[in-house]
Amino acid sequence: MPKGTTQTRLQNIAKEGAQVDIQELNYDDCVRLAAKEADETPRGVIVQDTAWDGYEEIPAWIMQGYGTMAMEAGEQLKAQGCERPTHIFVQAGVGSLAGAVVGYFSNLYADNLPTFVVVEAEAAACLYKGAAAGDGDIRIVDGDMQTIMAGLACGEPNTISWDILKNHVKVFIAAPDWVAANGMRMLAAPVKGDAPITSGESGAAPFGALAAMMTMDEYKDLRNDIGLDENSKVLLFSTEGDTDPDRYKNIVWKGLDK
Repeated sequence: MPKGTTQTRLQNIAKEGAQVDIQELNYDDCVRLAAKEADETPRGVIVQDTAWDGYEEIPAWIMQGYGTMAMEAGEQLKAQGCERPTHIFVQAGVGSLAGAVVGYFSNLYADNLPTFVVVEAEAAACLYKGAAAGDGDIRIVDGDMQTIMAGLACGEPNTISWDILKNHVKVFIAAPDWVAANGMRMLAAPVKGDAPITSGESGAAPFGALAAMMTMDEYKDLRNDIGLDENSKVLLFSTEGDTDPDRYKNIVWKGLDK
C-alpha cells in the first residue's frame, strides 16, 4: 500500500488474510512494484484496475464490474420515475470507475446525454491536467500526492478510461481536501427530512463538489454554464463509507480537513 496509508486501512485488508505492508512509495510506484513482483513469481498475476500498454484485459474486466453499479443505478432511477439524470458526477483516481460510469450512461442515454462531471483530488488531478492541455494526450502527476482522498491519490490515468473520458466529460474538477470534507459533513447531517449518509473522503468528493458549485458565488458561472439549477436531476456515487473511522470522526465531528 502507498505512503500515507492509515494503519486502520492496512489492518482491514490484513483481516481478509492478505500479506500487506506500507511502502515509502506513491500509489503508482506501488503498482509498478506489485507488477514487478508478480512477474517474478511463478504463475503470478497482478489484479489492478489501472491499465497501460500491454496490460488491458484485467482492467477491462474490472471496469465491466464497475459498470454493474452504473447499470443498477440506471434501473433504480427508472423505477423511481426518473427517465434520465441531467447531470452525473463521479470521482476519479486512475479513472477506471469514472470511465465505466461515463461509458455506460453514454450508451444508455445516447440520444440525450447527461452532463458528465469528473471530480479528482487536487493533489493528483492527472485527468484534469490532461483535459486542460486539450491535446488528447495523457498527463501524469508524480510525487507524494498528499490528500485525505486516499482512494483518488493516483497520478497516472488508465489508458482505456482516458479514451472514454476525454470524449464525453464536460467538466473536470481538481478538488481541494476541504471539498471532500464538507461533502462528508453535509451528507452526515443533511437538511431535515433527508436520510443521513456515511460517506468517506473519496466517496463524498462528488457531492462536496456539487455543493460548492451550488452554494458558492465564485462558482456561479460554472453552474450556469452546465445548466445546474433547481430543476436539475443529479446522480452521484458514494464509493466508500467510514473505512477509517478515526479519520472520519476527526473530519465530521472535530471539523478537521485532514
